[in-house]
Amino acid sequence: MRGPLTAAGLLLAGALVVWSVPGPAVAQDAGLSPTLANIKRTHTVRLGYREASPPFSFLDQANRPIGYSLELCEAIVEEIGTEVDDANLKIDYVKVTSETRIPAVIDNKIDLECGSTTNNAERSRRVAFSPLIFVAGTKLMVPKAAPVSGIVDLKGKTIVVTKGTTNEQAIQTADKKFSLGLKIVTADDHEQAYRMLADGKADAFATDDILLYGLIARHKAQGTMKVVGDYLSYEPYGIMFRKGEPQLTAVVERTFRKLATEHDLLPLYRTWFMQRLPTGERLGIDISPQLEESFKVLDTSPGANN
Repeated sequence: MRGPLTAAGLLLAGALVVWSVPGPAVAQDAGLSPTLANIKRTHTVRLGYREASPPFSFLDQANRPIGYSLELCEAIVEEIGTEVDDANLKIDYVKVTSETRIPAVIDNKIDLECGSTTNNAERSRRVAFSPLIFVAGTKLMVPKAAPVSGIVDLKGKTIVVTKGTTNEQAIQTADKKFSLGLKIVTADDHEQAYRMLADGKADAFATDDILLYGLIARHKAQGTMKVVGDYLSYEPYGIMFRKGEPQLTAVVERTFRKLATEHDLLPLYRTWFMQRLPTGERLGIDISPQLEESFKVLDTSPGANN
């Protein structure tokens, strides 16, 4: 005899009602979490990508999404295929921005967000994150000729930030701390923010240091732009996906453990941060000790962490 449903059971039953469809597909999807069940039904995984976040997620010369984060997401897609017993899953690339990326995950418009998104306490209450993929921090891009070496040299000046980023909060905090009287303006994406700086509409562009270096390399602006200042924030990146689905979380974490155990994470890092990018730029950014240690911890091969 079946007992009464618990609160958790009622929630699960409700989720299955929302995500199920009439007919044979209900039985086919039995036992899968909502996101995985939808992927199995549609044979498609929707990856959110960014147009101008090199080397994490950006467009090549043929306007195809490429990057370090997208390669990691494609490895997750392969593991999802194993989980849902479909080796031929299709990928649908969906453009997102800093402002739309979190709503896109929450509102089921994408399954994985493959960009340069910081995992922090506020966001972790709304979405889930993969293991660490990179560590960055807020710095400033300014014209090379500008007499600026840090945030305090911008008193009364205009700083552009990208909408929906943690960098805006970092600049607001610095503004109050040092009583700078900054004028903080926003751009829709990193490329637009860069153009505002290049066109003289802002005195500095504040975002994560790795993204600044990527934009300078992409625009071949080494002779006209520089990155300055101390770190104004700590930004640990992760792949973002829907919260509250332990089965999907397990698939993501299993993917990273496999990549680490098969020693694929460091070569992948070198491909996108040390070697020449498909678009021709070379960043030459060594892996940080923190990220390298994070990769080692994921390695489950015998004796790996002895």
